[in-house]
Amino acid sequence: MKTVSSTDTIKNLPFPIAKVDRKFNMIETSGVWDMIFINQEKNTSETEQEFAFPINSLRELNKDCLEKKQNGEKVIPVVCEKGNFLWYRWQIMPYYDEDGDAEGSYILREEVTERIKKEQLLSKAQKVSRVGGWEVDLVHNTIYWTQTTKEIHEVSKDYVPTLEEGINFYKEGEDRERITELVSRAISDGTPWDTELRIITAKGNERWVHAKGEVELLNDKPVRITGTFRDIDQKKKADLEYKKVSERLSIATEASQIGIWDLNLRDNSLEWDQNMYRLYGIREKDFSGVYDAWESAVHPDDREKAQYELQEAIKGHRDFNTEFRIVYPSGEVRYIRAFGVIRRDSEGNAFNVIGTNWDITELKKTQLKLDYSKESFERAFEHAATGMALVSLEGNWIKFNQNLCEITGYSEEELMKMNYLDLTHPEDRSRDLQFRSEVLEGKRNSYQTKKRYYHKRGHIVHLIVSITGVKNIDGELSHVISQIMDISKLVKAEEHLKSLVEITQDQNASLLNFAHIVSHNLRSHASNMTMLTDFLLKENDPSELQNIGKMLKDASESLNETVAHLNEVVQVKVGGVQKVRSVNLLKKINRVKKNINALLLEKNAECQIDIPEDLRVKAIPAYLESIFLNLFTNSLKYESPERHPIIKIKVKQNESGSCTIEFADNGLGIDLERHKDKIFGMYKTFHHHKDAKGIGLFITKNQIEAMDGKISVSSKVDKGTTFSLLLKTA
Repeated sequence: MKTVSSTDTIKNLPFPIAKVDRKFNMIETSGVWDMIFINQEKNTSETEQEFAFPINSLRELNKDCLEKKQNGEKVIPVVCEKGNFLWYRWQIMPYYDEDGDAEGSYILREEVTERIKKEQLLSKAQKVSRVGGWEVDLVHNTIYWTQTTKEIHEVSKDYVPTLEEGINFYKEGEDRERITELVSRAISDGTPWDTELRIITAKGNERWVHAKGEVELLNDKPVRITGTFRDIDQKKKADLEYKKVSERLSIATEASQIGIWDLNLRDNSLEWDQNMYRLYGIREKDFSGVYDAWESAVHPDDREKAQYELQEAIKGHRDFNTEFRIVYPSGEVRYIRAFGVIRRDSEGNAFNVIGTNWDITELKKTQLKLDYSKESFERAFEHAATGMALVSLEGNWIKFNQNLCEITGYSEEELMKMNYLDLTHPEDRSRDLQFRSEVLEGKRNSYQTKKRYYHKRGHIVHLIVSITGVKNIDGELSHVISQIMDISKLVKAEEHLKSLVEITQDQNASLLNFAHIVSHNLRSHASNMTMLTDFLLKENDPSELQNIGKMLKDASESLNETVAHLNEVVQVKVGGVQKVRSVNLLKKINRVKKNINALLLEKNAECQIDIPEDLRVKAIPAYLESIFLNLFTNSLKYESPERHPIIKIKVKQNESGSCTIEFADNGLGIDLERHKDKIFGMYKTFHHHKDAKGIGLFITKNQIEAMDGKISVSSKVDKGTTFSLLLKTA
């Protein structure tokens, strides 16, 4: 277009043009410009009343062109008073002074309403139909995609592809190879294409598209390829799915031997597929193709029922869903399952029935076997020698036999109101629930456990319970079968036998303990008397001889008392009962101390005893004497060579009707880190002493526990050892 200079007049120009200054004030317009008047100073102009458009958009465009000293254009719609849209393309052309500065602009207006409407209509049609366009310029090797094509490929609006990129959108493999072949052939000989292929969009989605392309030739040479690009993903996938379903249906009906039939009610004609002939054992050439032909194949005893049900379905009273028997020409009888759909006209009159038949003979035979098995199970369930029950997944009774009622003592009505956990002993519930949850979770199919039920009368019933999960046809657990065997008599017999065994073991242990007491205690007395005898033979001082004689007398009395106690232990064991007595603790300790006075003198040992005179404990005298004798002799036996032995005995009375006796020495001590678990073991020694037998502490622990007491030890190497004895007070 020719540029208009500032000296030209534009009034008589045959197209709408206006001249404005830098401030966008109107200077001059052509004669046809008066359709629109944009002088903003005339706010009430007739033109402004007739048209309205975003004048600021035009003003901004003009300002931008003046600043950049270049032409510009923009399409801006104008709204008429009647509400119609008129589209105009506005062109801004700056004009300049002698120094090259922009003085103002010429504004050229061109109506493009029809073109814009066509473009909008085309764009809407493309969006609705998802049809995009594309063009390949083979001369300049460029590609143009419409917006819809870009949307189908899921790329940005400003995306500009290359030919290679466009082809690479097609799915790798046969789709990409196919489009490459089609494009190559089109470029080679101008062959157009029309095909359906898959692409992988920029977002990684697989999509079916319908691609068309044709070549434009110039001097028999391809210069451009144009075409359309349509999104057919949903339709294609639906077609493929329909094809797959149809193929599956065909295979399924063939494999399952399902016959399809079509009965025309208006002319009584009947069409069968090939499966129907096989189902009825009839050759196609022998079938007349009428309703009576089917009716004649039905077993005489079922014919009336089948006819009635079909007529009821035709009348709309019920669905046609039935079973009947047919008779082969050979005389063989088969069971058939039939299903039919009634088709009706606009007035509701039935004119057609389409249905299926399939052979259920084997199913019927299986059903008969199942019915027999069910009947057998019912008989076995009711007359089982054990309790039998069907239990829901929630733990409620579904069904049980009379035997379970007899085991629990409840009537059927009472038991049905209860949950199996209501009967279960509290100590057995957690284990039972754990096993049961493993069955419910599929971790095991069954389990067997011992448990206890509460009988209605209150006593405990011992049981062996076997639980087996039962699954439904879908493979899901539906309930469990519980077999419950009463073993109360067996448990009582076992407990009696166990009691006898325990008594025997206790007697054996007691005899062994008694033997150790005899050996240990008598050895201590013998050693004491031997030592006093040696003193007596070596001593000449009359006063010392008298003192030794007195100690010999005391030792002899202690020996007699020990023998008497041992005899008492024997009598207790023979009687089968351990007789615990009330014993004065201080007197018993002093008596033991008196028995070993010679040993205490020899070791120059110091005894510090802090025991109330009236404190009495529940004990077996012989055991209590043996315990303190063992503790005294151990303290002296394992004295430290660095210091004289000091033995401290004190007591602490507890609120629970017991007392704690602490027996402490300052001897060698015991390495508890090494010997913690061996302290009270039989034949366990912790020092290399010639007289160490490893029996004393073992006996002591057993004697304490026999009197329902406890013993513990604390010790430090080369510091000493403290034994704590817990006994009940009398």
